[in-house]
Amino acid sequence: MIGSGVYLLPATLGAFGSVSVIGWVVSGLGAFLLAGVFVMLISLRPESVGMVRQVRDGLGRFFGFHASLLYWAGGWIGNVAIAVAGTGYLSIFFPALKGNLPSMACTLAIIWLMTLINFRGARRVTDFEGATLLIGLLPVLGVAVLGWFAFDPVVFQESWNVTGRPDAQVVPATFALIFWAFVGLESASVAAAIVRNPARDVPVATLGGVALAAFVYLGASVAISGLLPAATLAQSSAPFADAAGRWIGAGAAALVAACAVLKAIGTLSGWILVTAEVARSGADSGVFPRLFREGLDGPPRRNLLIVAGLMSLIVVLSSLAPTLAAQFTILINLATLLYLVIYAYCCAALWRSTGNWGIRLVAVLAAGFCAWAISASDGQQLVYLAVLCALGVPLYLGLRSGMPVR
Repeated sequence: MIGSGVYLLPATLGAFGSVSVIGWVVSGLGAFLLAGVFVMLISLRPESVGMVRQVRDGLGRFFGFHASLLYWAGGWIGNVAIAVAGTGYLSIFFPALKGNLPSMACTLAIIWLMTLINFRGARRVTDFEGATLLIGLLPVLGVAVLGWFAFDPVVFQESWNVTGRPDAQVVPATFALIFWAFVGLESASVAAAIVRNPARDVPVATLGGVALAAFVYLGASVAISGLLPAATLAQSSAPFADAAGRWIGAGAAALVAACAVLKAIGTLSGWILVTAEVARSGADSGVFPRLFREGLDGPPRRNLLIVAGLMSLIVVLSSLAPTLAAQFTILINLATLLYLVIYAYCCAALWRSTGNWGIRLVAVLAAGFCAWAISASDGQQLVYLAVLCALGVPLYLGLRSGMPVR
């Protein structure tokens, strides 16, 4: 979870102001509810390994296919956003990367390098991602803890709401953007097939991961809102580096940028694996065409190549946006909306999996959060979401004959 979201989101949220802190709190509570949904699903249906399988077993084959399709699409769209974040922080060292063509070439290079790491297997990916985790967390934790010594309440207050609209309208509009930082809370469930003890480890990873991420996000977002004005954040392609540069100096900005790049590419390596595993798991569960079926005795190389190719296409198309921050905003908004639809499916699957009204209440509250976040999003993004969701119907009908029956 802790990857490009926390590093570049302050720039995206600068258009709203420090009022977005309320959005972080509400989104964190929503994420914890959804984490509970995934923990309960794997407890009630331990044989249903992975989110797609859980949706299929709970709601039927069509919804299993639709969840798999949307999650897969959200994966390679969102993965591009992570790579874009890495390019944004590399521009601190190479200013030419702020141009469209150089930034596109850099983003493509990052994607294919991380794909090659995935070819070496899940163990190499986890080793690499684990190595970059602490390095990547250091500047965020530094701002979340030490940033309070330079926190300026006047800057925070003057940047509270820069939209001119009431807080009650602005805060919900931040949910879909902010929730990008929590996307990944289901990753342990998706990758449960390659976990030694999923019944024990998946709940610990899911609930513990969300709690840790929420704590770090809230501390860092409040602190950085008191270090830089909202207008400055909105124009930044590397907000944490800019904050460190203003607070300590240029050397600190470079160090933060280096950490951010390592964390972004480390996160990307894991997300490429998860996206490829979704397609492999979907085909194995009978909700994706046979083309995506691969054995579990090695990395899903065919799926990795398909994902990298689609990501490369999105990079080329998204490079038409004027800035890296604009590219990032467009990509994370659409990807998050796709994930929220799938999370709502999981809530429905949990409802149908039990007669316990306490568990059903959790499912209803989590689904309500998903619906609230989706409905408060930008109208144009909702149109894109509706089109992608609608495409799932003819695709299912056309591909059904090519799906293995399970």
